[in-house]
Amino acid sequence: MDRAKAAKIFDTYVSNYDRDNPKIFLKALHSYKVAEISARIAQSLDRDQLVDFAWLLGLLHDIGRFEQVRTYNTFIDSQSVDHAELGADILFRDGLISSFPTETLPEGWQKTAETAIRQHNKLALPKGLDGYTKTLSNILRDADKVDIFRVLVEIPYAERNGGRAPIGSGESDLSPEVMKCVKQHRCVPSNVRKTVFDSRVSHCCLAFELVYEESRKIAKEQGYLKKLLTMQDGDGLSVRDDRHLAWLAVVEEEIEKAWNI
Repeated sequence: MDRAKAAKIFDTYVSNYDRDNPKIFLKALHSYKVAEISARIAQSLDRDQLVDFAWLLGLLHDIGRFEQVRTYNTFIDSQSVDHAELGADILFRDGLISSFPTETLPEGWQKTAETAIRQHNKLALPKGLDGYTKTLSNILRDADKVDIFRVLVEIPYAERNGGRAPIGSGESDLSPEVMKCVKQHRCVPSNVRKTVFDSRVSHCCLAFELVYEESRKIAKEQGYLKKLLTMQDGDGLSVRDDRHLAWLAVVEEEIEKAWNI
């Protein structure tokens, strides 16, 4: 695959949006980061035929974010639109995908690509996927989660969310339902989160569902997850006391169990 050509087409598409808007820049950079991580994960599986495909999926997975920002000025799907569904529609229903170099992709790639992009933000993949589609979908989902850790640490909350206050009725409590998810080693459904701190813990819980060893290796190498677990970021929380750190220590311990560390 001609990655340089694909990147040029992607950049041309993004140029239709306000590049001075930090959220546009954020998502363009995130797209490239996820592409790189996706390719690395695919390479680690000794599946050379998947590497370019995984890279392209990473580049395109958040294509819907740009229109979401222009229309709603938020990345919060519940307050706007499902960005994965929007992106898949732009690519596969409106035909943007035809602009990209896909000649080297295997037969049937379109169905696999559309599924992976539509499903990348869902709580779980649907049952019944063929092994090829499931593998590429899991690669993309892992890569997205790994770079989300970076975004959460490097980008202030207000910049990511248009100055909106963090979601939650209170900022400092941890809901029992969220801790239950921690103990069960699973991601936290959005309807379970009630406080700002619930959201913080739910971000860390993304680590539980990293499928591949390489994904966990990258997350450890980068160190962003560790910063989230020790509250070294700007997430809108003003309270950072021993109680919060103790809760996060439990989360870290459970992640280590899940990763067999």
